[in-house]
Order: sequence, then structure tokens, then C-alpha cells
Amino acid sequence: MEKISKTEFKAHALAVLREIEQSGQSKIITDRGKPTLEIKKLRQRETEPLALLKGTVIKYDAPTSPVTDDDWENA
Repeated sequence: MEKISKTEFKAHALAVLREIEQSGQSKIITDRGKPTLEIKKLRQRETEPLALLKGTVIKYDAPTSPVTDDDWENA
């Protein structure tokens, strides 16, 4: 990963962002030599939200029964 100072990033922000977008390579922004930020290209998922949750419920015995007797009154 390439490192770039905050000062240099500020002066050339648009060019740096375009380079990251085209190459896909992330960059580390430094402040006085210390890494502070990482800028990388966003990778969007093309799957449906429900498809991500499929298979995550382990056990679901009684979906219509209340957790306790007082739950219906509190609702």
C-alpha cells in the first residue's frame, strides 16, 4: 500500500481519489509520518439483503408463542 501525507493528499485529493478508483489499490494517509486513514475503493455487494441472512437462524421452535405470559399485555 502506498502512503501519502495529509498535505500532499489535500493538494491532490481529486487525482488521488481517481487513481484509487481506477486501480483499486488503497492508500494510507499519514499525519506526521503516522498512519491515520486508509482510503480504498468501495466494493458493493450485488446480493439481495435476505440472501445474506439465509441460513443464519439456527433454531426457531414456536414463532407465535410469547416469550413470557406478560408480553402480550406489555405490547
